[in-house]
Amino acid sequence: MSAPLYRILAVKYATVDRARGSNFLHPAPGDPDTPMALDFFVWLIDGPGGAVLVDTGFSPASAIARGRRYLVSPPESLRRLGHAPESIRDVVVTHLHYDHAGNVGEFPAATAWVQDREVRYATGDCMCDPKQNHFFSTDDVAVLIRRLYQGSVRLVDGFHALRDGIELHRVGGHTDGLQVVRVRTARGWVVLASDAAHYYENLALQNPFPAIFSLPDMLAGYARIRELADGEDLIVPGHDPAVCTRFESAGVPGVHAYRIA
Repeated sequence: MSAPLYRILAVKYATVDRARGSNFLHPAPGDPDTPMALDFFVWLIDGPGGAVLVDTGFSPASAIARGRRYLVSPPESLRRLGHAPESIRDVVVTHLHYDHAGNVGEFPAATAWVQDREVRYATGDCMCDPKQNHFFSTDDVAVLIRRLYQGSVRLVDGFHALRDGIELHRVGGHTDGLQVVRVRTARGWVVLASDAAHYYENLALQNPFPAIFSLPDMLAGYARIRELADGEDLIVPGHDPAVCTRFESAGVPGVHAYRIA
């Protein structure tokens, strides 16, 4: 019996304008004042066993509060792609920053998969530091904790095989419990890197996006995601607008969705 293969869509739901220099920890080639947008994505994995959503994006309220340009909400994008939020059974939360862990309450039937270390980080003494807690929404964390008490959150310890061909791997770095998702596809093993690499250039230059919990873990994470993927072109960064040009559109009206594999 052949191993199951999955299809992946990157679904863009928001964007914000930034200057190039603000997207790198160290000076990078090029004019630091050149515009370099940061896009926001969730990822839809489809195949045997039904759809899996990777991250849930942020809410319209967070978009207003943080000055992000909202396009189409992740739940509405999924509906237009033929996947009602109520039908999603598994949601992988790569980490608990506001732009990845909002809208969890919009998926009432789903089990949310998150690293145990991430929950400890997001509810521990690190959150006394405004430079770290700035990236979290207390409302979003509260929703996750309520669901944990209700039994619809599963805590991962490092590695977990969610399905045959869908793997969760903790890499840390950006946050203490950041996890990436490895997916078997017709193109080979794809790694949805989330914020282990915001941009392709962060990875290529070994020059991280400057929102870091542990720099050693961040740099080790670059090596790890390269090991997990069947080629550099099968690593999908978390925020790079180039995703929308490197991969073809899914062709669904009213959705910014791109076929990764």
